[in-house]
Amino acid sequence: MQKLNLSQVLSQKLSPQQIQFIKLLQVPTAELDQRVEEELEINPALEEGKEEEKKESEEEDFEDNYDEDLGYDDKDVNLDDYLNDDYGGYKMQGDGNYSPDEEEREIPISSGISLHEQLISQLGFLKLGERQKLIGRQLIGSIESDGYIRRDLEAIINDLAFGQNIETDIDEIEEILRKIQGFDPAGIAARNLQECLLIQLERKEHPDDPSVQTAIRIINECFDEFTKKHYAKIQKKLDIDEEVLKESVNIITRLNPKPGGISDGLIKTQYIIPDFILINADGKLEVTLNSKNAPELRVSRSYSEMFDAYEKSDKKDKKLKETVTFVKQKLDAAKWFIDAIKQRQHTLLRTMQAILDYQYEFFIDGDETKLKPMILKDIAEKIEMDISTVSRVANSKSIQTEFGIFPLKYFFSEGIATDSGEDVSNKEVKSVLQTMVEGENKRKPLSDDKLVKLLNDKGYNIARRTVAKYREQLNIPVARLRKEL
Repeated sequence: MQKLNLSQVLSQKLSPQQIQFIKLLQVPTAELDQRVEEELEINPALEEGKEEEKKESEEEDFEDNYDEDLGYDDKDVNLDDYLNDDYGGYKMQGDGNYSPDEEEREIPISSGISLHEQLISQLGFLKLGERQKLIGRQLIGSIESDGYIRRDLEAIINDLAFGQNIETDIDEIEEILRKIQGFDPAGIAARNLQECLLIQLERKEHPDDPSVQTAIRIINECFDEFTKKHYAKIQKKLDIDEEVLKESVNIITRLNPKPGGISDGLIKTQYIIPDFILINADGKLEVTLNSKNAPELRVSRSYSEMFDAYEKSDKKDKKLKETVTFVKQKLDAAKWFIDAIKQRQHTLLRTMQAILDYQYEFFIDGDETKLKPMILKDIAEKIEMDISTVSRVANSKSIQTEFGIFPLKYFFSEGIATDSGEDVSNKEVKSVLQTMVEGENKRKPLSDDKLVKLLNDKGYNIARRTVAKYREQLNIPVARLRKEL
C-alpha cells in the first residue's frame, strides 16, 4: 500500500560562488595560471588587465542584474555534492586535524625516453627471430616500474599462447629472459632482489676480484643472513675474516636494489613554486604573497556595454531575450571569478599570518626545536574560519624563508608532555631522536627500549610504540638493520 508523507528536512546549501572560491583556495600557485587561462578561454566577458573604477550607480545596477534569473540557481546546489567532489585537504594526527581524502595532483613530467622504450631499443640490437622478438617484447612489457618481473613465467607463457598465438616453454623463455637481464640498467628484469643483486655483481668491471667473489657467495649462500645483518653467522659460515666481509658487504650495499629507478619508467619532476615569501627585515617578519597569486583581471567593458544596450531594447523577441541571458551569465561568471581570486588572496594571507604569529620563534632562526604544538583548530579559531578552510590552505601551499622552502603542513604537529608539564612539538622529539640515532655506536645500535629510556631521561614522556612510530616516520630502520661492521 502506497502512502504519501510530508516531512521537513534541514540541509545546507553552497552557492556557486562559494564552491568556486573553495576550489580556487586549494589550487597551488603552480596551477593557478593554468586555471586563470582556462577561465579566460571559456568566458569572453573576463579579460586580463587592471579593473576599471566603476561609478557607484553603475555598481548598483550591475549588482541588481545578478538577482535576475541567469540560469544559476543557488538553491539547486547541494552541500553534499560539493563535499563529495575530487578536492580535499590533508590528514594530520591529533584532535582538530581532519579533511577529505587527499587529491592526487598531476606532477609535471620532464621529457625523455621511458624505461620500456630503452629496453625495446636494446632488444632490437639482438639477433633474434621474429618469434623470439615477440617473446622478448612480452617479457619487457611485464617489467614493473622498479625494474622487476614479478609475474610468474608460466603466466607469461599462457599470455603468449592466448594473445600472440605463440607456443613456448620455460627453457626458451628463460633463455630470452637472460638476454634481457644483460641490458642496461644492470639488474633489470630480475625476478627478486637476490637475483637482481647477483646480476649486478656478475657484471662488475672486475668480477674475479676476491671481494666481488665473496659478495657473490654471500648473496648466493647467505642471503637470508645478509638481509637480517647477521654478519657473525656469515663470517662463520663462509670462513672469512672480518676485513674481507666488510669489503664485500660494502660492495653489495652500493648496488641498486631498484634498477627501474623511477616510477612509470619516466622521470617525474615536481616544480616547487612558493605561495608566500617571508622576509626578515632586522627582526621584523614580513610575509607577502607570490605575485603569481594576484593575476590582474577585469570584467570586459565591451560586454558590459553590450548588456546595457540589450537591456534598453525590446525584450519581446525570443532570440534577443536568449542573447541577454547569455551575456548576463558571462558577466556574472566573470565577476564571481574575480571576487573568488581576491577572496583567495585575502584568506591565504590571513592564514599564513596566523601561522607566522603562532610559530614566530621558529621563523626567526629556523630552529626546529622551537616549533610549538599546533593543530588546524588552533589556526581556525585564530582567524575565525572553519577548520576545513585552513586544511585547504595548508594542503598544497608552501612558504619561502631564508632557511629554505617549507610546506605549510610542516608547521602542524602534535604535542608531547614533558616532566615540567609543558607541551612540546613532536617535531622537537623527532629531531632529538634523529640526533640520538646519528650519534649511536653502529656496532651496537640503540634499540627502541633504549631510545625510550634516553628520551625519558631528557624529560620527554613518551611510550615505546610512539618512538617506533616516529622512527618509522623518519625512515629509520630497526636497530638490527642499522648495525654496521
